[in-house]
Amino acid sequence: MKIAILGFGTVGSGVYDIIANGDTRMRVTAIFIRPTHPATMPEMTTDLDAILNDPTIDVIVETMGGLHPAHDYILQALQHGKHVVTANKAVVAKYLPEFTAVAAQHHVQFYFEATTGSGIPWIRNLERAARIDQIDTIEGIFNGTSNYILDQMQRAHLDFDPVLLAAKDMGYAEADPSADIDGEDVVNKLKISAALAYNMAPPRDVPTFGIRNVSKADIDFFASQHQVLRLIGKSKRDGDHYSMVVEPRLYSETSLAANTFENFNLIRLHGQTIGDLQFYGQGAGKYPTANAIVQDLYDILENAPHLDRSFDQPLHFDANLNVTDYVLRADPMTFAMFNDRETEIVNDRLVIKQIPTGDMHKLMRGVLAIDADAFMAAIGDSELAAKDVLHQQDQEVIG
Repeated sequence: MKIAILGFGTVGSGVYDIIANGDTRMRVTAIFIRPTHPATMPEMTTDLDAILNDPTIDVIVETMGGLHPAHDYILQALQHGKHVVTANKAVVAKYLPEFTAVAAQHHVQFYFEATTGSGIPWIRNLERAARIDQIDTIEGIFNGTSNYILDQMQRAHLDFDPVLLAAKDMGYAEADPSADIDGEDVVNKLKISAALAYNMAPPRDVPTFGIRNVSKADIDFFASQHQVLRLIGKSKRDGDHYSMVVEPRLYSETSLAANTFENFNLIRLHGQTIGDLQFYGQGAGKYPTANAIVQDLYDILENAPHLDRSFDQPLHFDANLNVTDYVLRADPMTFAMFNDRETEIVNDRLVIKQIPTGDMHKLMRGVLAIDADAFMAAIGDSELAAKDVLHQQDQEVIG
């Protein structure tokens, strides 16, 4: 099987290394680079048309990232009868139904294991579960960069900025880390997962709040309450309604989420007959992601089909499907926005009881308009059973 790689950055070079030192049935015969990139290997070319029109190339691996020109390149590859494997979660989250339909029209495969969970075989196992079960919950730590930052802030007692710099030095964070720390990377992975689980086209907008504003004081306070902060993507289905949210969430220090360290991911699904399945592994890095791409290449080589999805289930998005407790650190003048809710003050922070997720995110936009440094976090699994997870000390009931 002859392979062309589009883009030769961290992931693309990792794919090349694994193939070059692995199964002789696979061979990289072309590497597409931009004109500004020096051609340092004989396989490198700036001529995409030559790759597309080469009848000997069976598979194109897209590792360029971003929406454009990746969207056009993937479509052209599929239309030229090439299988496509990609690690590009942004383009897959937006165009998955289109790519799947075009691949079917041209009798080729479109695989994307590496988009979600990096080295964890999450997509394939989610597909296997969805063949039998109705999946009703997807939840977890989908982003290795944000998890590394929160873990180091907690265990090394560091502030946000130096940990972010360390994450960049280690290759976990990009030069512009916005997608990781603001939650957009998790949104894309959650959309892909929910699309497969529910067989529907994901919504355009998902309630999202990242970790950009978290402080060492926040982390220390949560630790004093035996809680650990993680950036979580969660989707829940109830009948023909479903929700999706990306937000910081507090877990008991003895939970699996709290003990998922460094750049690791922990992702969970729940199905009607299988119950809970949890998947743990490297969530970022050159070779974990490249490994997932090569796994997809093996599936193509060995004619192992993935789950066939039409993404046409008529489900309704409901941002308020979940009702959860939240803790808010903000200018006290913003607390009046929650006067119609049951609330408590804990160490100058406001705990809002059992508020629908969509409502909380809307109110948080108003809070940020007054206090741009404000921070909020959902409290554990309080939507499953109303319970106080913050110690009830020095509290003033205000609602």
